[in-house]
Amino acid sequence: MARKPQRQAGTTDGEAGENGAVAAESKADRLRIRAAWMYFIEQMTQNEIADVLGVGRVTVVRMLAEARARNEVKIAIESELSEIVRLERALEKVFGLEQALVAPLSSADSDPIPAIAAKTGAYLSEVMRSGMRVGVGWGRTLFSTLPFIGAKSLSDFKVISLLGGVGVARRYNPAEFAWRFAQVFQGDGYLIPAPAVVDSVETKVALVERCGLEEIFEMADALDAVLLSIGGIASATTFYRGGFLKEADREALLARGAVGDLLFHFFNRNGDLVEHPVNDRVMSVEVDRLRRAPLRILTSGGQEKIEALLGAMHLVKPTVLITDEESARRMLETQGSALG
Repeated sequence: MARKPQRQAGTTDGEAGENGAVAAESKADRLRIRAAWMYFIEQMTQNEIADVLGVGRVTVVRMLAEARARNEVKIAIESELSEIVRLERALEKVFGLEQALVAPLSSADSDPIPAIAAKTGAYLSEVMRSGMRVGVGWGRTLFSTLPFIGAKSLSDFKVISLLGGVGVARRYNPAEFAWRFAQVFQGDGYLIPAPAVVDSVETKVALVERCGLEEIFEMADALDAVLLSIGGIASATTFYRGGFLKEADREALLARGAVGDLLFHFFNRNGDLVEHPVNDRVMSVEVDRLRRAPLRILTSGGQEKIEALLGAMHLVKPTVLITDEESARRMLETQGSALG
């Protein structure tokens, strides 16, 4: 059942204006350095760069001229952003991504989630449009993006939660994130009013077919975008503490090669779902439906999630990956990519 949420109070006009200006400048800097990298390092033509960045050739010419004027281009690109651009381009090539966004960290051992959340929030502010149907996951990373998303009113904007509720982890409840994400854009939120995991396959079938949930699941067949994060197998503690998974279940998943989960679908390093009863009892949208969305955004990072990120590249085949620079390096190193 769809409901129109009230707009949530946000920042002051002055703060919003300042944040918007910083975000716009950051985006322009990143785009300019990417263009310079492609032209001077990768020897791409201006037309090719325009196609990749989705801008006009005249814009590419202007950005290259500005990069020279700023002394960012000499024999090589001299900018603190150049290493980030190098990682983004390497991720795009190695994993077949349409776009990779890498958030810089102040130190290698910093908590990556705030940086990833800020990068994700800025990206979502740009790409969300009126008329979109967006399926969303849950977790700390996604929840942390909310303060960084520029609030605006979008017409006919629908947000569909892709997972049932979690009773214990209230702060990062799937329903809470989906609802607040819908509020940011003055959209309609569609929730799955059921537990994240039920007791049997029969219960799942009954809820979907007899209790009105089939319509929500069917909406996932026509999504314009999905916004997802993943959990490492170690973070499954949240679930078994809440009664959804027992420690014996987690150990069994580990023994079968599970490296992480996507909407409670546990998968291995190759991106294959691990055989375990929980995969049949989870109240979440099937992975096959997620892959049909033309825009598939995966945002996640952290040392404990490298194997899970690599598996997710095969499982959901994201079109856009947003992560931090340390995770990006480790993914590429683990994948055996030469960055020199």
